Amino acid sequence: MKRLYGLLRTGRRCFLQVPVGSSRLLWCYKKSTSATQDSASAAENLKQATCEINDLYSSEQKSAVLQLLNSASEEELSAVKLMRGRRSVNLIAYRDKHGPFQDLQSLLEVPLFQYKTAIQVCNFILNPLAKEKKERKTNNPMSVMKYIKPEIERERLETANSIVSIVFGTRKIAWAHVNRHLAVQDWQQEECAVFMKGTYIPAMYYEEISSVVSKIPEADFYILEKSGLSVSNANLFPVTLHLRTVEAMLYALLHKTFAQDGQHKVLSMARSAVGKYFDLMVGDARTSGIDLVKQFLSESVTQAEPRVSFPRDKLVYYRSVLSSNKQRRDEELCDSLLQAVAFYELLLLKDTA
Repeated sequence: MKRLYGLLRTGRRCFLQVPVGSSRLLWCYKKSTSATQDSASAAENLKQATCEINDLYSSEQKSAVLQLLNSASEEELSAVKLMRGRRSVNLIAYRDKHGPFQDLQSLLEVPLFQYKTAIQVCNFILNPLAKEKKERKTNNPMSVMKYIKPEIERERLETANSIVSIVFGTRKIAWAHVNRHLAVQDWQQEECAVFMKGTYIPAMYYEEISSVVSKIPEADFYILEKSGLSVSNANLFPVTLHLRTVEAMLYALLHKTFAQDGQHKVLSMARSAVGKYFDLMVGDARTSGIDLVKQFLSESVTQAEPRVSFPRDKLVYYRSVLSSNKQRRDEELCDSLLQAVAFYELLLLKDTA
């Protein structure tokens, strides 16, 4: 049989054509596999379509879900799991065009709402706290002691009424004073003008950091973020030197009683540990946690028992700080709160991790 060679293009794929008989056999095999997968997908969709979402819930549950879907603002909807971004916008647009939702099945007519997504949204609306607690317990088998340095008795940490979580960068020092009930007592940041400018003059660093420390409230422990920058990376040496300098000075200035009692009150917590806990890691890099903190702020208004509670008279201010300047990234401020939440939740979830 005469052999024919060439290129066979199908869609975006390009195959090298081998002897006609073999080529046809290969092509038919791939087509058959695709058809089998399409059939399975169609069968699954048909199975889901026959079981209406309305049939999965009682009349009281349906009323509760519909009440929120028909009355919540875009910001309130964004606090619901899977509803951030375009889904909340699409839901409100659909509601404005067609009127209030009459049944849960209508969710499938809203763009980006598939069968499983709609069910997950309904379940979260009905029981947000239980689902979040379950996820945190099962998905975070971590021990806070593994990421805290220097080593310290766990019993001392468990008796702490409050901590101050401190995160510092190349321009700012931020802190979050949080108690064991995850109630924010104080949360702010300070700009440090002398950081990373010219030579590292110890006196200037000392003056700048001393001024910040004088504003940090008293607490049982102070938790400093431990950067994951490699000391072997020569290109990052200036930044690494700066961060180590700030860390050492904070450690000394906050440790006011160490010389007398020898008890550590200033500890370091690995930045990567907080990233892993909140699923903010992409490979070895950590992504921004600003959206997660905004969610905490929203939940403190929309939920009876929010994950984190904030002073009522400060909520508007905190929201404005995180949204007023799009060019400014308040990463240190947000990271200080996330570190405090991760510290307490990892510490208190020890029996379920």
